[in-house]
Amino acid sequence: MAHYPDVAIFGGGIIGLTCAYYLAHEGVAVAVYDRGALGQEASWAGAGIVPPGNPARAASPLDQLRGLGAEQFPRLSAELRELTGLDNGYRRCGAIEFLSAAEAEVPNLWAAEGIAFERLSVTAARQLEPLGEIPGEPYLLPDCAQVRNPWHLRALIAACQRRGVKLYPHTTIRDDWFTRPNRIAARYVIAAGAWTNDIVGRLWQLPDLHPVRGQIALLRGASCSRIVMVGKRYLVPRGDGLTLVGSTEEPEAGFVKETTSDAIAALVRFAQQLVPVLQQATLERAWAGLRPASGDGVPYIGPVPGWPAVVVATGHFRAGVQLSIGTAQVVSDMLLERPPRIAVEAFALTRAPQPPRLSAFRS
Repeated sequence: MAHYPDVAIFGGGIIGLTCAYYLAHEGVAVAVYDRGALGQEASWAGAGIVPPGNPARAASPLDQLRGLGAEQFPRLSAELRELTGLDNGYRRCGAIEFLSAAEAEVPNLWAAEGIAFERLSVTAARQLEPLGEIPGEPYLLPDCAQVRNPWHLRALIAACQRRGVKLYPHTTIRDDWFTRPNRIAARYVIAAGAWTNDIVGRLWQLPDLHPVRGQIALLRGASCSRIVMVGKRYLVPRGDGLTLVGSTEEPEAGFVKETTSDAIAALVRFAQQLVPVLQQATLERAWAGLRPASGDGVPYIGPVPGWPAVVVATGHFRAGVQLSIGTAQVVSDMLLERPPRIAVEAFALTRAPQPPRLSAFRS
């Protein structure tokens, strides 16, 4: 290819598209390739929760990455709307999070980071939301926000096109595109989610990267007004009579993406016990996504050893939306050879697996 782009991105989900948008914004010629339709895998399937954060005071590089997203999502959303005329559904709706006894230290992380929160009594929680079951200690997080994943991806795709990014969906990606004489770019970003090893495996294998199926139910009818989070499960009110209920975590499912009746029924029961007015709601639809997970719960963001022109960005598990902006900025720093804004060693492909660490937010 005589006139190849500066950067080829393999993977057209939220990580790949956000990287493309930020790189193109800096004048980099970018092309995005995906084996299927753009943004139709884990990115499309998620709930779009954007927890609050402060990157300047976050306790860990992972929380810093989340904090960048929390800080900059309003600006990005406004840019996308101005550039494309499309609304990505971003809104600060607030959240109630129920913490278990094992999570008793989480409010200390919030306080240290400067995140606004309020410990609620059961009575106060029920005054804010029509709650039934109280599965832990309730905390109000007024700055928690959300985006609607399909809307956000649609806006990102349109914005990338406006910025001159070349998009190639439904493209078979060859593993010899990294090497002469078949290379198609000067530099590369591999952001193919759970399928990343299929592309980069010829250069480097991520032995603990694996898919984790997550199932989600969509209810139509009465709802809560805020996000409600209980461990790995959540309710996300969309504001138009729809409520997302998620999610399962099924690493045993492998690459099987189908929903199961038992899992969806369990999610609906959870929602109806937590918010009894949802007993009047009807199941609109259900779906599943395959989230890319690493062994230690931290994403991989960094160059492939021995291949400095190839950067991997994957393993974001349930947090692709909230980590997308920070990831794109870190990747841009790497490719443009700027000092990184976060200690990127924590995300290196060669890092030793770390023991689980308490984070300000689970997902």
